[in-house]
Amino acid sequence: MDIENPPTILKNETVLRKTNEQQPLPRRKKVPQEQRRQKFRVNPSQPLYRRVMERLKNDSQFFRSTVQLTFILLCAWIGIEFYLFMQWGMAAGEKNYFQRPPGVEGFLPISALMGLIHWIGSGTLNTIHPAATIILVAIIAVSIVLKKAFCSWLCPVGTLSESLWMLGQKIFKRNFTVWRWLDYPLRSLKYLLLIFFLYSIGKMSVDDLSLFINSPYNKVADIKLYLFFAEISQFALWVIIGLMVLSVFIKNFWCRYLCPYGALLGLGGLLSPFRITRSKETCIDCDLCTKACPANIKVHKVIQVWSDECTSCMRCVEECPVKNTLVLRAKKSSSPVPPWVFGSLLVGVFIAITGLGMLTGHWRNSVSKEEYRFRFERLDSPLYNHARGSVPHYGPND
Repeated sequence: MDIENPPTILKNETVLRKTNEQQPLPRRKKVPQEQRRQKFRVNPSQPLYRRVMERLKNDSQFFRSTVQLTFILLCAWIGIEFYLFMQWGMAAGEKNYFQRPPGVEGFLPISALMGLIHWIGSGTLNTIHPAATIILVAIIAVSIVLKKAFCSWLCPVGTLSESLWMLGQKIFKRNFTVWRWLDYPLRSLKYLLLIFFLYSIGKMSVDDLSLFINSPYNKVADIKLYLFFAEISQFALWVIIGLMVLSVFIKNFWCRYLCPYGALLGLGGLLSPFRITRSKETCIDCDLCTKACPANIKVHKVIQVWSDECTSCMRCVEECPVKNTLVLRAKKSSSPVPPWVFGSLLVGVFIAITGLGMLTGHWRNSVSKEEYRFRFERLDSPLYNHARGSVPHYGPND
């Protein structure tokens, strides 16, 4: 080889190497001291109540966790009340009577959707599961006003799902991301399920809806749901365990891919005026917002987050190290909305609508204690079996 005249390829490689050495990779922007966002620190010298109040106001994740825990405790209390009601019913009235809690209807989304469509078509709210419809209206209203925030602030399933992937992150130091080519088809599943339910219920006439709503099966739908979990089959148990295991490794597996409720709220959230907004001028491209996002949204690449997967959990906002660079706004040019204001508004809208239902007498159902006792004694009748979308024939005495 001619050392004095090396081949062109070697010359090019040498030039390229020198060029790379002379031009280092671009660095992230430095944050001036006055623009750095200081994370909230509790002052230990303050009284306990003062420390809690300060943290609720200044720590969005502490505030959100408090709201989540409060709602979980509320659901647990409803569960205890319903358990005592079930004990009375299954004992044929020999145990002390506990009134059925209307809040349990929040776990009857299909009956709630049928009740809502029937309400729209007939102008009358049904008296069998009125609370289910009121709760559904409250959830939809929350999503239209405040995006898909119900999922990350109030939903007990969402809270469980978040706890599972956080557990996986703690154990395995990471969570896994589904390949993009597979992620999009999987995410469409929840929309297909939503379309299926909307089509199946939407094609029913008002009379058909009324027939189902007042059917013996629907009157005990919450009781049958309880028995489904109390006497769960091996197959159903393994399906639930499988979903929980997947949620440990993949963030919000059920919510992201299979929850039709989440699909409905995601669509409603597109109408919300609130958006996570990024200031391109002050952004330092640290990517911390994107890394913190449970929905894998590329927050650092957009000016406003429009994704239907955004649940307004505020994790990205909490992680941003620069003042007023990543904030929640009602409009692109409006003032930032503090997380505690957003969370308070969320809880306020939900309580206002459900409270209105209680005050107007559209909360407790019309099924009497005597009728429940009658139905508990006949739960094994074919009238109370799942009829795969059809309504078993029933008479006036059923």
